[in-house]
Amino acid sequence: MLGVMRKYKQSVIIKIVFGVIVFSFIGTIFLVWGKGDSGLSGGSGYAIKVDKTKISNDEYRQTYLRVRNMFQQMLGSITPEMEKQYGIKKSAMDNLINQVLIKREAKNMGLSVSKDEIVKAISGVSAFQKDGVFNFDQYQQLLKSQRMTPAAFEQGQEEEILIKKAQDKIKGDVKVSDDDLLKQYKLDNDKVELSFVPFSPADLVKEVKLTDQELQTYLQAHQEEFRTPEQVSISYLIVEPTAFTGKVTVSEEEANAYYQKHMDRYQGKGGILPYTEVKAQVRKDTISDKGAKLAYEKSAEAINKYGKGGDLTAAAQSLGSRIMELPLFSLKTPAQAIVGEIEVINRAFLLKSNELGGPVETARGIYILKLKEKKTAAVPPLAEIRNRVEEPARREKAKEFAKKKAEEAITRMSKGTGTYKLQETGLFLHKNSAIPKIGPSPELTEVAFKLTAAAPVATSPVATGSVWYAVKLKNRVEAPKVDFAKQKEAIRAKLLPQKQDEALSAWLKGLREKATIVINPALMAE
Repeated sequence: MLGVMRKYKQSVIIKIVFGVIVFSFIGTIFLVWGKGDSGLSGGSGYAIKVDKTKISNDEYRQTYLRVRNMFQQMLGSITPEMEKQYGIKKSAMDNLINQVLIKREAKNMGLSVSKDEIVKAISGVSAFQKDGVFNFDQYQQLLKSQRMTPAAFEQGQEEEILIKKAQDKIKGDVKVSDDDLLKQYKLDNDKVELSFVPFSPADLVKEVKLTDQELQTYLQAHQEEFRTPEQVSISYLIVEPTAFTGKVTVSEEEANAYYQKHMDRYQGKGGILPYTEVKAQVRKDTISDKGAKLAYEKSAEAINKYGKGGDLTAAAQSLGSRIMELPLFSLKTPAQAIVGEIEVINRAFLLKSNELGGPVETARGIYILKLKEKKTAAVPPLAEIRNRVEEPARREKAKEFAKKKAEEAITRMSKGTGTYKLQETGLFLHKNSAIPKIGPSPELTEVAFKLTAAAPVATSPVATGSVWYAVKLKNRVEAPKVDFAKQKEAIRAKLLPQKQDEALSAWLKGLREKATIVINPALMAE
């Protein structure tokens, strides 16, 4: 019953952020098996190549879908932004690369999987059991429903077991010494107290002096922050359709045709009103519509006649309109008079010198435009925007100043020179979520617990948020060693898995560094 299929290479265990989150093959395969491919072409070519081993596009796609599906189950939904945030595609690629490397290394270790081990693994899957006992018919039916053969599934189980054996061997070689246990005990239970001096950029801004060269350098490095957008100023006129309604006549046939085309506008309590009841309103609407069309036609005629010469004055006279002007404005901040007139604004930036633009029909009327001035996007010279540049440049310089002062303080504290108004944290544990009077700072916590009476001053300042801290050890209260013996095994139970994970990560990193890994560019472009 249990054969071993050699052609099947599909992954058998999904690992996201290897060694942290593990997804079982059996738990996820039925979620996505058989879903269509998208992006990379089916079986042709390869998605990833690890040395001479090629991972097919189909293998990648199936693994990607499983990883994505698992995230979707945990999070409820997955957006493209969330995919990038959680690195789902990278996780899928890493899973496949890791599997190739681990399986290959497992064979180098002399590891193998017997048929009895495969039988035991499959028999223990609850999905294949009936009344707590493995049921062969149920096993076959479930695989068939997912378009899988027993041989393919069993090959997957063999690979899963082989991977686990290799991992277990690496983990099994990890030992935790008494020194490791004591070090962890002290890290968990010792308390330290720091003396510190904070250097905040906000407190130093007023001390910062900037030369013109420094301001120019800052401006050069941050050009996009100061670049002015493209701007235009225009002259324009608006042709109002109402000015032409008195120049049109409407026949009975035209009014009736207008009604037939727009009868949904004439609703009453019982539905669409008959023409005879709304005849006066229909006639009024028809005149308004015909006047608007005439206004547009006359505007187009004026542009055809005066457009190439850009004679907006002549166009205005022919249409009985007055010319208005707008100062320079940008796409994002249009002049108040045309706020909301999106098409007019966009057309203004397409205008050429000595030409008329339009007609642009809006709810306000029909616009005819002429370009007055155009300013291209540019970074103004420092002299024009000095105040704008000076403020952020000063803040940035203050950050550098704060770090430099903290470094000077470290040097003087190490030599025992200089006088500083030291603040004190009070005693705290390594596991504290925040350092008293400083706040959360994992980096500073690590530094603090490495300080000793022989070397009490930190070798360099540490930034927490925008503030730089120069710190020295004030006091260290060691945990009673009498309690170490009582906690020793509990510490071992906590520390061993951590060291095993570290060993696995280091082992896998070494395998990857020795391998030549090629990602298909098409996969990277997705």
